[in-house]
Amino acid sequence: MNPVLVEVHRKNRVESCHRGSAIAVSCTGEPVFSIGNTERNIYPRSALKLFQAIPLIETGAADHYGLTKEEIALACASHNGENRHASAVEKWLARLGLSADDLENGPAFPMFDPARCRMISDRSGPTRLHHNCSGKHAGMLALSKYIHAGTSGYSEYDHPSQVAWMNILSELVDVDIRSLEWERDGCGLPAICMPMERLAYGCALFARPDRVGGTRGQAMLKILRAIASRPDMVAGTDRCDTAVLVATSGKIIVKTGAEAVYAGMVPGQGVGFALKIDDGASRGSEVALGALLKQIGALDGLPCRGLDRYFQPEIMNSQGRLTGRILPSAAWSTRRTPCTAPGYSTKKP
Repeated sequence: MNPVLVEVHRKNRVESCHRGSAIAVSCTGEPVFSIGNTERNIYPRSALKLFQAIPLIETGAADHYGLTKEEIALACASHNGENRHASAVEKWLARLGLSADDLENGPAFPMFDPARCRMISDRSGPTRLHHNCSGKHAGMLALSKYIHAGTSGYSEYDHPSQVAWMNILSELVDVDIRSLEWERDGCGLPAICMPMERLAYGCALFARPDRVGGTRGQAMLKILRAIASRPDMVAGTDRCDTAVLVATSGKIIVKTGAEAVYAGMVPGQGVGFALKIDDGASRGSEVALGALLKQIGALDGLPCRGLDRYFQPEIMNSQGRLTGRILPSAAWSTRRTPCTAPGYSTKKP
């Protein structure tokens, strides 16, 4: 059984808890930190989106269609469905000669409460544009069109646009991705079940694209720079992913996945990481993310303003009174292992 990583406190008593596991590795594959069962297979879900965007850049499709940093960030996003997200995807599709009808993700209301309430009040929606994965799907449509693979059915497991990212991930992490168990994700694309440690290692390579080299390394660096440049497009208002990117000025890249997964990288230290909370609660994964980043020294020397609301959130009742907090458990304090791997900056020289 995995250890308790996160505790929900009401006054001085632990009321609930979340078990899980987490691992960080260097770009050379050396372990930096681990806790819990990190040898298990997990569904990374949307935590794989940075890897799924690589063929969009590597093939030349992004340059061919003149994709902006905003659009590359959207290709990696689990966005809120705010107006800026939906309208950017719509304009991107229009440049491709496509529309929302070509998106094979299902219709959805925005994840952001105010945007969802406005749509319900206006008696509009849900739409495919407002689905949190519409940017990733737009990227796969662009890739499919560029490689002349056909835009209809691009979400199928054997479509060339899906095979492309699975082959790239296989080469990066030295695992035959297409031999692994899979099922459709919430947006309809293939969701693979892969070793957690390999996910962390892939993220570590993403943190050091110079070690990957060639057009692939250049593609990975371009993705990192786009995300650091447009953190608002990766998630949105009141989202942990965007808050971490903004607070650290892109020095830490994080990407959430459904069912309480987090993956990410510290480019300046050449370290990648992955974590999974067993019960699928995002309130647990965000607190565990903060504990892991602190444990590996990724937050050292950074201001990190505004991150406590995600990493150690207060619990308020309907009267506006503080009734408790969600905190990392004592399991994290067993040891502290700073990141010492050689670094790489996402900033241009």
